[in-house]
Amino acid sequence: MKLRCPICGKTYDEPVQRCECGEPVEFEPFNGGPYIGKTVWERFWDFWPVEPALELSLGEGDTPLVRSKLGDEFGIRLYLKNETVNPTWSFKDRGTFLALSHALRAGYKAVGTVSTGNMAASVSAYASRFGLKARILVSESASDEKLKAVSVYGGEVIRIRGDYGKLYFESLKLGERLGVYFINSDNPFRIEGYKGIAFEIAEEVSPDYVLIPTSSGGLFRGIAKGFIELKGSGLIDKIPKLVAVQAQGCSPICRAFREGKERIERFEKPETIAKAIANPYPPSGNAVLKLMRDFGWSCVSVSDKEILEAQRKLAGEGIFVQPASATSVAALRKLEFPEGVKVVSILTGSGLKTLKNAPAGKIRECPLEDLENCLG
Repeated sequence: MKLRCPICGKTYDEPVQRCECGEPVEFEPFNGGPYIGKTVWERFWDFWPVEPALELSLGEGDTPLVRSKLGDEFGIRLYLKNETVNPTWSFKDRGTFLALSHALRAGYKAVGTVSTGNMAASVSAYASRFGLKARILVSESASDEKLKAVSVYGGEVIRIRGDYGKLYFESLKLGERLGVYFINSDNPFRIEGYKGIAFEIAEEVSPDYVLIPTSSGGLFRGIAKGFIELKGSGLIDKIPKLVAVQAQGCSPICRAFREGKERIERFEKPETIAKAIANPYPPSGNAVLKLMRDFGWSCVSVSDKEILEAQRKLAGEGIFVQPASATSVAALRKLEFPEGVKVVSILTGSGLKTLKNAPAGKIRECPLEDLENCLG
């Protein structure tokens, strides 16, 4: 199976990660049919570029699609794709599992990633599961508290002093030289793993819109590729309209889209509570822009105030997400939907990872002898 660059069209027979033009590569489209199986990996076996190492799965994928009352306000049928229930509490586990399946079969002894958040925890956990060494590269500003959730799995965490923005590309070059397979945000196998979200949605509902929190752009590209392949295989009648959602305080893709540009520019001085999607120069940004232009899709940015309000409303429905996840619900107010359409919001990561800024509910004090009155 060939890899190709979505920007310049150059193809590759070997498993490279980026094109000579500097853009990320992806596998050419897969075609197939569904199977009967317990997991998404089994049911869509024809659509993966490598045989998933099912015996090493931690149960990633097959997450709930929950009907939400929040859609009533907008006259839509709203569904929440709850990725917070993955093994390390984020959607990253899907891509990590498939990428490590490749790394294991390719004979790698060590894997790595550049991240301080969800992806770092995911790679560290799955490397331990697969019996591989992990090299997790983080910025010098990463807090000790945040890194506890990464280092606990046994991977080696390395703080890097210097320009963190250059680290993504340096890791790929050095990893190739040192035999460490870096599974960064838009690794082509990682993108393939994210397709499972589209497959699972299509099994339950035919959405008109899918709202996707967007940082590096890897998740957006993966979900898009999933729906495109389903349509190409004749398994769905239409591809839903995808909406990339970013925080206003760091929205390089939305800004480029709004200004009609074909290439993103670095977003200077990013500032938002949605740290998990605050990537000032997303490596898949240009590929996301091209997808939005080609398919007539869109990009929406939301304020921190709107994000926190959406986080609170989701908690009221029993789902506690991190601020980045809440952007896909916050965006509902920025869009005009036809009456009764079906909308899916992707909830990417758990709020338990970002307790510091989480909204707190009211707490009352009550002496035991007065408990009846307190409960009354």
